[in-house]
Order: sequence, then structure tokens, then C-alpha cells
Amino acid sequence: MVTVLGSGDALLRVIEKAFPKADIHVRGNQVSAVGDAVEVALIQRLFDEMMLVLRTGQPMTEDAVERSIAMLKASGNGKGNGSEETPAEVLTQNILSSRGRTIRPKTLNQKRYVDAIDKNTIVFGIGPAGTGKTYLAMAKAVQALQSKQVSRIILTRPAVEAGERLGFLPGTLFDKIDPYLRPLYDALHDMIDPDSIPRLMAAGTIEVAPLAYMRGRTLNEAFVVLDEAQNTTPEQMKMFLTRLGFDSKIVITGDITQVDLLPGGTKSGLRQVQSILEGVPDIHFSRLTSEDVVRHKLVGRIVDAYEKYDEAHPAPNGHQRK
Repeated sequence: MVTVLGSGDALLRVIEKAFPKADIHVRGNQVSAVGDAVEVALIQRLFDEMMLVLRTGQPMTEDAVERSIAMLKASGNGKGNGSEETPAEVLTQNILSSRGRTIRPKTLNQKRYVDAIDKNTIVFGIGPAGTGKTYLAMAKAVQALQSKQVSRIILTRPAVEAGERLGFLPGTLFDKIDPYLRPLYDALHDMIDPDSIPRLMAAGTIEVAPLAYMRGRTLNEAFVVLDEAQNTTPEQMKMFLTRLGFDSKIVITGDITQVDLLPGGTKSGLRQVQSILEGVPDIHFSRLTSEDVVRHKLVGRIVDAYEKYDEAHPAPNGHQRK
């Protein structure tokens, strides 16, 4: 019962707060719920899902319970598309196990994003900061490399400054580019033994490079991740997409609400490509929302607050706010 209700009944308190119209009683090894019929039915489903997760040996956390409740409520409100995956299916899907920890999707949209990467050659992961779009794409890349589906991983970002200027940074070109690519290195260190990363990079098995370095190449047998794609120009996006070679996968991630200043007010390539490629076979657009934010709870609230502010205060002359 401790694993079901949490240490100090922490999980039970999360459930009680989420279902104020029902009273939950625990006696011995029995849990009963009385009250609003809809909430009681959801509570029963929730405990069934929690038991399925716990039987896999995976612990339930307060965050996992909150996400399970959100999935069940969305399904119960008819917000699903008729083919709803259950919380247990979402929370027990393993992508990659490394260094004593397992990377899994935490929300329904994240699971669908990961499944789309399996099923399609090109996938766009579009959503706000903290939704795991880049992290999950990199986990899938490492999984594909380890299972020999691809022979190399290529991670790339456009070198566009979010308010800073590259030229004023000290050091060589590599030193100047490095701050842009640092988030990709950090994620790699979570997924691969850090001691082996320099060897894999020296052998060309893993390449981390600015987008400009992709020009003129054909990328065969590669899993390619383009991060921060909202900062590409339409020409850069077309150039990158046409690098696709045989037996390769491309995942493009970005947040269309966070376009940094492109030269001359150029339109974002990520915004434009949606209207060009939507509906093309073997290309999939996964859209994540603030509900899929897996950082601190405040991040989701911050994202929502900024969206409301932008709606209430449109930028002058139709320009997109940064």
C-alpha cells in the first residue's frame, strides 16, 4: 500500500486534490471511493493504471500520478481521438536505458511523438520549451545507433544568437560555436558513457555541428536531429531537408513562438515548412503544448502566461514577438 499511496500518503493527497467531489477511504488493503459517479469511475481507472505501472517494477511519483489523472480526464472529456493510449502504456514505454536510468515519454503527446519517429522518415517536433522534443529525439537517435539501424548520429543547430553576439565571444571558431551546441552535448552525456563520446566523435559516429556545415552533403545511414529549427531561414530549411540520404531519419525540433532575430526580418523556415509539407506521406508533424512540459511545474504555467500575454498584446505591424 505504501507504493500505491506514496510515502506519507503523498500520492493519495494528489488524488484527493484532483477529485474534490469524491471521498476516498483506505482501510487495510482496500481503497474505496464514494461521491460523484464520474469522478469515482475515474478514480477506479486511475488505481487500475497505477497498479499496472507498479507491477512492472517502476515506482509511481506524484508527477506520474498527476500526468495519469490529466490523461484520464482528457479521455473522459472526449478530448481524445478515439484511439487513446492508457496512462500505463505511456508511462511504461522504455526508449533508452543508460547509466542506471531509463528515458521514457511522460505524456500522451510525447508517446505519440516517439511513435511517429518510429513510423516516419521525417518528423517535426513543434512545441514550447521543456516539452522534451529535443531530448526524446536524441534518445531515439542513440537507440537507433545502438540497435544498428543507423551508422551515425548527426546533431545540428542554426548559429543564430538569442540576444548575444558570437563575434564577441573569445577563442577559435570551434570555441565560439560551442555555446550553441552545449545543450546537445549535455543531453548526450545523459545517454552515453561520457568517456566514449570523444572516441565516437573522433570516429565520425557522432557529429555535432552548426547547420551551415550540412550544405553540399548527402546524409546516408544517419539519424539527423535539427534543433532550434525556428531560427532557420526558408532557404536553410529547404537545404537541410534535401540532405536526406538512404536509410536515414530526420527529426526537426523547434518552438515557433520563440523565433530569435533572423537577418533582415526573414521569415522562419519552420513556420513556412508547415504549410508546404503538411500532409506529405512519410512526413509527420507532432505538436506538443504546455501540458507536455516536463520541467518544473512552473515552466508550463510560465509558457501559458506568455501565450496569454502575446494574445492580449499583439506585436505592432503584425511582426511576431521574440
